[in-house]
Amino acid sequence: MAAGLSEAAQSELMRRCEEQFAELETLQNKIMLCEPDLCENPPEQAVNRLMATEAELKQWLTMQPELLASNSEVLLQAGKEEMLKLCSELEMVVSCHEARRDQLRETKKVEQKWLEEKKQVLEAANDHVKRLQMEKRKSSEHSIFQDTKAKIHKMKVYHERLMESLGEILEKHVPLPHNESSTNKKKKNITQELDEDLISLNEILEVLMNKVLNTPHDPYVTVDSTFWPPYVEMLLRYGIAVRHQESNFKIRLETFC
Repeated sequence: MAAGLSEAAQSELMRRCEEQFAELETLQNKIMLCEPDLCENPPEQAVNRLMATEAELKQWLTMQPELLASNSEVLLQAGKEEMLKLCSELEMVVSCHEARRDQLRETKKVEQKWLEEKKQVLEAANDHVKRLQMEKRKSSEHSIFQDTKAKIHKMKVYHERLMESLGEILEKHVPLPHNESSTNKKKKNITQELDEDLISLNEILEVLMNKVLNTPHDPYVTVDSTFWPPYVEMLLRYGIAVRHQESNFKIRLETFC
C-alpha cells in the first residue's frame, strides 16, 4: 500500500500504525493482568467471559466508525486496494457462476433430450395400448357375433329337428282325417265324405305357434272349416289350446311357463 504514496502520506500511515500497535499492546497487557487464574472456578470464568464479550459487543455497536487516516491520499490508496480486492472476488464469483451456468445448460440439454425420448416412448406405448384395445374390442365383438350366430344356427337346427319329430309323431299317431276316414269307410261302410281342405294336426299347431310369435298382442286364431273338430277338442281337452272367453270359434296356444 505504501509503494505509491508520498513521504508525508507514508509517515502519517506509519505513525497511525504505531499508535494502533501501541494501543493493542496496552489492551493486551490489561487483559493479561485482569484475567483470573484458570484453575479457580472454570464455570464462573466462562460466565464472566461471556458477559465481557456481550458488553464489548454493545460498545462496538454504539461506536461511530473513524477514518483510517486524515490524509486523503492514504484513504484513496486504501479505497483502491479494497476495490481491487473486491473486484477480484467478484470476478471469481462471476467465473464460478458462469461455470455453473454452462454446467446447468449442458444438464438442461441432456434432460430435454431425455424428456423428448420419454415422450416418444410414452406416445408409442399409448398408440400400442389403443391398438391392442381396438383389436381386443374387434376380436370380442367378432367372437360374440360368431357365438351368437352359432347359437342361432344351433337353435334353428334344433327347431327343425323338433318340428320334424313332431310331424313324424303326429303323422304316425294322429293321421290325416281323410286317410283314417277312407280306412273306416272300408271297414264300417261309412258313406260320408270329409272335406278335402282339412289340415293336419301338425299344421294346426304350426298356425297357432306362428300366430303367437307374429302377433303376441292378439294370439287367437279363428276356427274355420279347415280345422277338424276332433283335433280342436283334443287340443282343448289336454290343455294345449284354450278358447276365447267371448267367442267359441277362436282359440289360442296355451301359455307354457
